[in-house]
Amino acid sequence: MKKNEINARKLQNISYFCIVKRFKTIFRAFALCFLCSLTTLTRAQEIDSVYLSKMDSVNISLLTCGPGKKIFTLYGHTAIRINDRVNGEDWVANWGIFSFNQPFFIPRFVFGLTDYHMGVSSTEDFHELYVEDENRWIAEQHLNLTQNEKAKILRALAINYQPENRTYRYNYFYDDCTTRARDIILSNIDGTVSYPGTTEENPSCREYIRQWNCNHRWARFGNDLLLGVKADQKTSLAVRQFLPDNLRNDFSIAVVHATDGTTHKLVAEEKFSEPLVKNVEDSPSPFSTPTACFLILAFAILLITIIEYIKRRNFWQLDALLLLIDGLAGLMLFVMVFSQHPTVSLNLQILLLNPLSLVLLYPVVRRARKGRNHWYWRVFAGCIVLFFIGNLLQNYAEGMNFLALCLLIRCVIHLFPKRQ
Repeated sequence: MKKNEINARKLQNISYFCIVKRFKTIFRAFALCFLCSLTTLTRAQEIDSVYLSKMDSVNISLLTCGPGKKIFTLYGHTAIRINDRVNGEDWVANWGIFSFNQPFFIPRFVFGLTDYHMGVSSTEDFHELYVEDENRWIAEQHLNLTQNEKAKILRALAINYQPENRTYRYNYFYDDCTTRARDIILSNIDGTVSYPGTTEENPSCREYIRQWNCNHRWARFGNDLLLGVKADQKTSLAVRQFLPDNLRNDFSIAVVHATDGTTHKLVAEEKFSEPLVKNVEDSPSPFSTPTACFLILAFAILLITIIEYIKRRNFWQLDALLLLIDGLAGLMLFVMVFSQHPTVSLNLQILLLNPLSLVLLYPVVRRARKGRNHWYWRVFAGCIVLFFIGNLLQNYAEGMNFLALCLLIRCVIHLFPKRQ
């Protein structure tokens, strides 16, 4: 095979976030024509009665997929299934398509500038991917809808799938594949939906996602490092539904208060497709966790500092390395201030991972090589003390307090005169 042909095939391989990876060409063409044709069925407020009569054969379901093993599949996925039993049409719509091949994908994702897309696939392909290939469970909730509600949801899907509408700006907590599916359904219910037994104030976004990445300690560390104070605020009922399983649980108890005065459950039936093999989570080694790593580092720094003090040495190289790493990490947190993700802009961990460490690295090291201390050590020590106090307002990434202890040890050694 020619090299240019191989490269062309590589460019066609699209990575997905919680979505179907394979589409059958014929089915996609059919689904596109089918969806687009729905928009022309009626332009009036009331849907044609002939068209409504065809809704008896249509079932609409909310699909919730369990977590996968990859980092970006830890939190599950949500989609909508449309099954027309009479006409043999069975397809799934979801809002999680993206490509790693997009220019500057990582920076765009960090700054909240990533565009996601709505897509369709056959239910067979969807099931094969999640249950057979990725060994994940699927929960299907058949929705108890009227003919008019089904027709409105189909029309909304058709409109959303138009080329000018299918792309949207992704936001993990507030506008993702789960909230998009929820809004399509709830906005086309003839009435209001309540969730008996629930409260309006719920755990924070950070607490919710920690439930799903608890066995992936370094992934959780990365999330907690970037998330700021706002991620620790209590969430509303609507906000907590950004997670697929939260929405599934809420839908299972949801009650529709119809405009005609009647009430009924939103979900008529729920069934599960179990994975072929039960996933067994590997317990991480206690010595490979962020807490263990930073604790070992703290002891090492303490030991080196004691040796430095006793032997009247000047280990300025250690300070240079620590300040360089600290400053680079602080620079990352500083640029997050300009991100469009609302939960990352105010992050108290910047008091510890301080970009000033990078800015003042040269003058601090220059004075250290001459055996003199720089005023930044006092400023940095004050920032670290404020960092410790910040534990009252923000849940820090695992092990960060031990890292703070490491750096505070180095600050303290520079705040007192060295032995002569």
